[in-house]
Amino acid sequence: MVVNPAAERSARIRERARTLGFSHVGIARADALDIESARLHEWLLRGYHADMDWMARDPRRRSDPREVLPGAASVVCLAMNYYTPGVHSDDPRHGKISRYAWGSDYHAIVGDALAALENEIREVTDGAETRRYVDTGPVMEKAWAVRAGIGWLGKHSNVITRDRGSWVFLGEILTTADLEYDAPIPDFCGSCTACIDACPTQAIVEPYVVDAHRCISYLTIEHRGAVIPGAKDADFRGWVFGCDICQDVCPWNSFAQESPESGFAPRSENMCPELEDMADIPDEVFRERFRKSPVKRCKPDGLRRNARTVLAQQESYTDR
Repeated sequence: MVVNPAAERSARIRERARTLGFSHVGIARADALDIESARLHEWLLRGYHADMDWMARDPRRRSDPREVLPGAASVVCLAMNYYTPGVHSDDPRHGKISRYAWGSDYHAIVGDALAALENEIREVTDGAETRRYVDTGPVMEKAWAVRAGIGWLGKHSNVITRDRGSWVFLGEILTTADLEYDAPIPDFCGSCTACIDACPTQAIVEPYVVDAHRCISYLTIEHRGAVIPGAKDADFRGWVFGCDICQDVCPWNSFAQESPESGFAPRSENMCPELEDMADIPDEVFRERFRKSPVKRCKPDGLRRNARTVLAQQESYTDR
């Protein structure tokens, strides 16, 4: 019987990843992302990144993992299911927080699991170098997840898995170890345009392309400033931190399964937050309420601005 060392190492890595709570594991060869990099360049040229200038930095490092980790041979791609049951309130007194931010900050939860998997990789590969990322650093994580066969890129630009839909966090480990590689899977979106049709601000300007200027998630999380551009004529549908509409309507999310990770369980105060409370939330209350929460990213001024924006939109609709 012929022994394949790369296959054996990869099997152990995949097994350990599952025990650490990752729902999906895929491994890709650490080649340059030439096609994906060209698409990113075109997206940037069209200005769809709004004021997220960091996305235009380090194009060579972003497109080639060997620029980040010299000698990189493999990219271990991970996905962790974060879906928890529950629905947003349609009561106009309540704001909506994206499902991914209902619980604790995924950077810490996924990051800790990645660190443990790094140890496993170094152990089974006799000390291969590794470098981990979770939504940080010059790594095109969606492109790598697609290359590694974890899922395909949906028309809303999120990665969709066949068995759990798109409610997953992504993480990557670059390594100098030679491993067994997975193949990409087909795009199963077909002719469906549910996400495009449902977006209230028409942010999905064409399949697979999102204009951040119009995206409620970008405007309520990443955009800095006292005023949200265009909010007077938009309809945020009550969203004060992120937006799940394009994922909520995706047929593939009918396969969602509850995450076993307790850290993603919803905090009760995040399910149906009162708009009036958030519109005037004191800094110290914000810091305590959203300690170790993704909501911290928008800062107190941002949350107050978002809540006031939604309230102003509601008042405008009432006056019409």
